[in-house]
Amino acid sequence: MSLKSSVAITAGKTSHWFLHKFTNGGTSLPGKITLAIDPDVLKSLAKDYEIVIITGTNGKTLTTALTVKVLGEKYSNILTNPSGSNMKQGIVSAFLTAQKTKSGKKLAVLETDEANVPIISQYISPSIYVMTNLFRDQMDRYGEIYTTYDKILKGINMHPDALVIANGDAPIFNSRELKNKVIYYGFDDKADREQMAPANTDSLLCPKCQHILHYKNRSYSNLGKYYCPNCDFKRPKLSYRMNRILSQSPQSSTFEIDNTTISLHIGGTYNIYNALAAYAVGNELGVSPQQIAHALSSNDEKVFGRQEVIKIGDKELTLVLIKNPVGLDQVLDMIKTDTEPFSLAVLLNANYADGIDTSWIWDGSFESLPFDKIPAILTGGERYRDITFRLRVAGVPEENFSQEEKLPDVLENIKKMPTKHIYVLATYTAVLQLRKLLSEQGYIKGGMD
Repeated sequence: MSLKSSVAITAGKTSHWFLHKFTNGGTSLPGKITLAIDPDVLKSLAKDYEIVIITGTNGKTLTTALTVKVLGEKYSNILTNPSGSNMKQGIVSAFLTAQKTKSGKKLAVLETDEANVPIISQYISPSIYVMTNLFRDQMDRYGEIYTTYDKILKGINMHPDALVIANGDAPIFNSRELKNKVIYYGFDDKADREQMAPANTDSLLCPKCQHILHYKNRSYSNLGKYYCPNCDFKRPKLSYRMNRILSQSPQSSTFEIDNTTISLHIGGTYNIYNALAAYAVGNELGVSPQQIAHALSSNDEKVFGRQEVIKIGDKELTLVLIKNPVGLDQVLDMIKTDTEPFSLAVLLNANYADGIDTSWIWDGSFESLPFDKIPAILTGGERYRDITFRLRVAGVPEENFSQEEKLPDVLENIKKMPTKHIYVLATYTAVLQLRKLLSEQGYIKGGMD
């Protein structure tokens, strides 16, 4: 290790200690300080690790958390970035805080922002890349999904010996030939039935001949058993498959992966995909199906705004991140399965980390909500006027509707809602702001982390 790297790492670790001791923060700032001294420091920090990179539009954070749990059944030295700080500085911070170990394989499971995959790949040598999905998201930053995929592939192409584990139900991940070995996971839980996706769905054209893709079964959006009726393009052979859904609720899903039963204590069809990706990584790294099922079925998956349940007095607040139309619709579908009345708050910000364009809220199907069993609906966040207008257009009854400009007022309103269970849907920086406020009031620990 060079003197520059040693100085940079010492400075970063010192800043992390100070920030965590006195501010309860320090997720990415130590990485920024370290990189300012030595921009190449990640090479030194990561050199002794076997690395898994997890990327994609939706599901990165939970897939990373589930993968760490699965690998924890066999390995004890696992580093990760659990708070969703997934750009270069956040990943450097994760390595800075790693505990020293004397023996055993050292693994790093890193959630990585799509645009940062090629940046990170310059400095480390991953053994596995995991791709969850690609949907329209932060168009001001990423552009169309094909542009985003080019960025991911730029990183993967630097490491042709790495294994690629991709969502086989997403047509885009089968659209390019790679030098890498690629294995796929997906859903095989329904009988074949000829169908097409809705016309406004992403990525519906065959990458070979530009004909509209058809489906033999479909889970949501453009994900499913696709094929082109005009050429030979079709879903690739799956190495890992979810073959049966046994039950679903907003709080849980029970399903089978390759005939192994798993009870995931978090709701949503989209989260079954996340569990399937974690299953694939675990199996490829030598964790048995029984060990994987044990890890995925334990009751502590809810992390950092991903269906995190927070008790506020006699209320149970379920905090869910939303950031694009496909993810939003999956969240709405999930909460609609609740058999009891619930209240709802939607917090909209439009900072850089959220995406500054809020037009995506108009593509979400708020109209499908069962307003007759939602006695209280609240809007808030820095762009509360935008989401208020959207929900009024969706048909929210005025007698059940309120709006608050300031976050402390939002929280006070939530405390007074008439139902025990409250869903709070929030964009990324709104999640951070609300968690900080909840931490200050003693409802959670950590706030920003």
